[in-house]
Amino acid sequence: MANVESMIVEEKTQIKQIDREKTCPLLLRVFCSTGRHHSVSEYMYGNVPTNELQIYTWQDATLHELTSLVRDVNPDTRKKGTYFDFAIVFPNFRNNHFQMREIGVTCTGQKGIDDNKTLAQAKFSIGDFLDISITPPNRMPPARRQRPY
Repeated sequence: MANVESMIVEEKTQIKQIDREKTCPLLLRVFCSTGRHHSVSEYMYGNVPTNELQIYTWQDATLHELTSLVRDVNPDTRKKGTYFDFAIVFPNFRNNHFQMREIGVTCTGQKGIDDNKTLAQAKFSIGDFLDISITPPNRMPPARRQRPY
């Protein structure tokens, strides 16, 4: 019988540098809520949540950069220790529903492992929505986000 070997290959994605002077930005539709993500049902049938923030940005925008843009327009989120939990809301064409996928967490005043994650790395597609759950510093962030490392 032949020997069977397995090999783990770490796939590294090349991040394309975007020339922001020559590349047209995309419209990122962002929906923020305090303490929780919006329900996926709020995105059904052509509807979206009411508190929309429109940001023109590029696929190489980081979660830290997006956090700064949200803090600029929302003074309540500027306090140190505020958590931003990012999720992409995208259409599932197989069943005509929307799905939500969490992509990372940032915290005001602290460096985190998701700070440098880009929209492209999170597999954001033009036309998807960004849903941000904002947790103020006086509340505990979701327990699932406390990582052992």
